[in-house]
Amino acid sequence: MAEGDDNKTEQPSQRKLSRARSEGQVVQSRDVSTLFMLTAGAAVVLLMAPPLAQRIDVTLARFLDPASLVDQGGILWNAVLDLLSAVGFALILPLAVFVATAIASSVLQTGLVFATEKIGFDFSRVSPLSGIKRLFSVRAAIEFLKNMAKLAAVVAIAGSILLPETARLPLITSLDAAGLAGEIHRLLLRLVMAVLLLAAVLALVDYGYQRFSFLRSMRMSKQEVKEEHRQAEGDPMVKARLRHVRMERAKRRMMAAVPNASVVVTNPTHYAVALAYEMGDKGAPRVVAKGADLIAQKIREIAEEHDVPLVSNPPLARALYANVELDGEIPEEHYRAVAEIISYVFRLKGKLQPQ
Repeated sequence: MAEGDDNKTEQPSQRKLSRARSEGQVVQSRDVSTLFMLTAGAAVVLLMAPPLAQRIDVTLARFLDPASLVDQGGILWNAVLDLLSAVGFALILPLAVFVATAIASSVLQTGLVFATEKIGFDFSRVSPLSGIKRLFSVRAAIEFLKNMAKLAAVVAIAGSILLPETARLPLITSLDAAGLAGEIHRLLLRLVMAVLLLAAVLALVDYGYQRFSFLRSMRMSKQEVKEEHRQAEGDPMVKARLRHVRMERAKRRMMAAVPNASVVVTNPTHYAVALAYEMGDKGAPRVVAKGADLIAQKIREIAEEHDVPLVSNPPLARALYANVELDGEIPEEHYRAVAEIISYVFRLKGKLQPQ
């Protein structure tokens, strides 16, 4: 393992896997695709070949009748095109099966992949030097050895099935056409099933290896994990700065609302809550400013500068500070206490007649 890979001990994040997917890097096994194509080929040969061959045989037999294709005026091109169309239509279904199988094998392994970053022309893909490097790379050597091992396995299976049948050659040669066709079908079926079983085992092993290799190549170092987390969550210093700016703006807006408050309920020194209410308002009094300690002191100073009444009520001040958000209306359980304070302030200002 390269020294650079020694530091990559962390599993890849979902973000990195998604980015790799957008670049077209996904887990895909050629052996799985081969298994699908072999299965489709076996289905076509064993199930569709007899009727397909008969249909093509009947169609091509017309070529042996010159009268249907040639007359005194020359070649009947319409008849020739009809024959070619008939042959083409007979081959469409098998071709469609192979195309659909190829697409299905890819989609089942990777899903729908839109590698937008791969769109475009890359000169390195057609570079002769790059091609030679890929041809003589370690990966190419491993793939060559794998393919040779697969070929040897197929040959071994075919030999194990066909060699024992050599003892039956005298019997086979004495069979009629129907019996010979049945014997060939039996041998072909056994051979196809054995090859498909081998292909399934190879596909399962190769897909597991490809997945392991892919996830290993996607591993991340601890520094990469931290960096990606920082990018995903945002720089803590930037977030703290933005939070501080938002708090300062909210504080300035809150202090600007104090001169227009109806009353400031105090602790009297630790808490201060400014309430706003006007005669005829449909809603309950609202908390337009609140604070503790230094902020409470600043609220009291601004209220005194603008002749906003200060009323000491420690339990109410603490309750409103803890339970009511800025610009929120006071809850119902505090209506009575706040109403008494508002009434007192309005009587001081002459907005209400003295009781």
